[in-house]
Amino acid sequence: MKIYVPKVVVMQLRFERGTIRIAGNLRVPCSVWDERSRTFRAMALHYRDIIEFLRSSGIDFKDEVMDLLPCPRLQSRIVLRDYQREALDAWVANGKRGVIVLPTGSGKTLLGIKAIEMLNTPTIVVAPTIDLVMQWRSRLREEFGADVGVLGGGLRDVKALTVSTYDSAYIHAEHLGNRFGFIIFDEVHHLPAAGYRSIAEMFASPWRMGLTATYEREDGLHEELNRLVGGRVFEKRVKELTGTHLAPFRIERIVVEMNDQEREEYEANQRIFLNYLAGANLKMRGPADFQKLVMRSGRDPNARRALLAKNRARDIAYNSSSKLDALAEILKKHSSSRIFIFTEHNRLVHQISRRFLIPAITHRTPGKERSEILERFSSGVYRAVVTSRVLDEGIDVTDADVGIILSGTGSRRAFVQRLGRILRKRDGKEAVLYEIVSADTNEIRTSHRRKQALKIQTD
Repeated sequence: MKIYVPKVVVMQLRFERGTIRIAGNLRVPCSVWDERSRTFRAMALHYRDIIEFLRSSGIDFKDEVMDLLPCPRLQSRIVLRDYQREALDAWVANGKRGVIVLPTGSGKTLLGIKAIEMLNTPTIVVAPTIDLVMQWRSRLREEFGADVGVLGGGLRDVKALTVSTYDSAYIHAEHLGNRFGFIIFDEVHHLPAAGYRSIAEMFASPWRMGLTATYEREDGLHEELNRLVGGRVFEKRVKELTGTHLAPFRIERIVVEMNDQEREEYEANQRIFLNYLAGANLKMRGPADFQKLVMRSGRDPNARRALLAKNRARDIAYNSSSKLDALAEILKKHSSSRIFIFTEHNRLVHQISRRFLIPAITHRTPGKERSEILERFSSGVYRAVVTSRVLDEGIDVTDADVGIILSGTGSRRAFVQRLGRILRKRDGKEAVLYEIVSADTNEIRTSHRRKQALKIQTD
């Protein structure tokens, strides 16, 4: 007589295009049934949780998820400052996952490099701009003496240490999501955006680090970071590092009067806008209300006219000729300083560049030219650079000590990042950030919102 011995099915985990295929017909946390493959599946994001569940449950399984790239021994000469060591320890205590929030110029890159050394595993760093990608690549090469791959800017070179733009990481995530044990998201506030969040979802990397100077997003999506990376584990504000690790600073607001023609045009356009709001019983209390107006403008000619008038009024205030006169005085006063000039739109960038013979950087500036301008700025060949929003992130210039905001939104993030461009410490340095705003316009309110960002950082 034959004795029936039931077949033991060992669970098998395999990476497939950004997901984990779970063979063995056992539903594990975060998995769903996939009718096509007749197995359960989970996003690669949940790999670590699944492994922990199976081990703690005493379930036999075969793990074929990770296919790590060969990695050399990674050692650096970096010695962390006290607050950086505290940040790294907090990240380790959280299971080597989570977001570290530190002001611009406080050495977030060094933290990432030290974490790479600690883990000694294939690592991919994801950054928002090609400038930041190349900056990371340079630092990683310098510290580890290893080849560093790049994804982005027309390059596709994958190594044990690889740096990628968010766009390229999104494109390649389903194929590369099991090749790296560690993933670092620089400027991690970009990650929760639709599309980009799938990078974190399709990478199985068990260890994750987010780096940013500004954790909160105005749309509230920063709450997604807890799921995607591990949430905020450490934070230091500007005030806590000023004078010891960041340069002391002051902020000066200069209010200028528009000329008669500018004032007349500004008020005429404001009347059109405000009259429409009153007639339509609309109030502008925040982004959601403004979005309602934008949606109305698609079907209501008067709403469109009001929206265009609002934009014209804003542009008049942003580009007042009196601002350039005030800028001339600041440039004269700080004739020996390194100066960044920030504007909202490219038209004013080019106007300033022509009038004061200052090199300009916009989103249309080729990468090679941009690098040359910043190198000459760092070396002292150029004493000033004027730029629109393209350099709010991704520049590492140690000696800038004066910032001038001629126009910009009330975004807290942009303001904190622009302030951070001038806070790198140097003996005897006091940084100064100027805001030049048009009197009796909505720019005053915008400036107030920026001040709220500073209050949060310095309270």
